Amino acid sequence: MAKLKKKTSASTAPLRTPDGRYIVVRGRLWRAINPHLPEAKRKRLVRELMKARRAVGASHADMKTQREARAAVHKAKVALGERGSVWWKDGAPDFNRKLAKNTPYAAWWRKIEAARTMRAQRRPPKN
Repeated sequence: MAKLKKKTSASTAPLRTPDGRYIVVRGRLWRAINPHLPEAKRKRLVRELMKARRAVGASHADMKTQREARAAVHKAKVALGERGSVWWKDGAPDFNRKLAKNTPYAAWWRKIEAARTMRAQRRPPKN
């Protein structure tokens, strides 16, 4: 049987900051994957990350295995640019894990929130 590939639409893709450095989840900035990675390398690292995450989930009874799996997750995230040294070269600080409203992205974030509020107010009520 052929494997179905889930496509990410604009509505399900994570919101990215204008400079592409972060994705935003529930108002918090999370460092995005380094966009300069070659596609084949990025795909390989994402596969390694997912494999390591599955290993973490399966390792609850064995602390040694869980430590090893968590180390593999960390290693993959560093290689992807989500952890460790920042991948941009302009000297800008890292705001990873900070609330967008408390960073230089605050004005942009207020506009996003205002637009979301307006859309929510226009929706018909659920019955």
